[in-house]
Amino acid sequence: MEAIARVRTYLQERDPDLQIIIFEQDTSTAVLAAEALGTEVGQIAKSILFKTKNEDYFMIVSAGDIRIDSKAIRQLAGTKARMATADEVAEVTGFHVGGVCPFALRTAVPVFLDESLKRYEIVYAAAGGSNTALPISYEQLCAITGGKPCDVAQRG
Repeated sequence: MEAIARVRTYLQERDPDLQIIIFEQDTSTAVLAAEALGTEVGQIAKSILFKTKNEDYFMIVSAGDIRIDSKAIRQLAGTKARMATADEVAEVTGFHVGGVCPFALRTAVPVFLDESLKRYEIVYAAAGGSNTALPISYEQLCAITGGKPCDVAQRG
């Protein structure tokens, strides 16, 4: 609950109109979250932490129905990068995999928002727990994360 409280405090300070939804059931994957919300999988915002070979971290937030193109990630990072391990995710973000919120991070990292999210008026980001969702627009997500747009969706 500490992680959810951290997200709630962050929201109160920046956009108090945004409200976290807490479910009884597990929503730790895009498919589970979409089922719980009655939405398309694409409407679920996946927050994925990457680590470069230089030991730097950055986060990509994308629609739940896309695969991320590793070549695009390399181009964005300027070097080879891999998905962070579950332990690295917990250490850097303060959230566990399945509940990673793209803001209120324990350690500040660059955040990039994939263009795939723009298809939806509202997307649902995790809010610190594996049974949470935060309805938010792309514009609000950009403002609250300080994120930069990117295009890392795999084509074809």
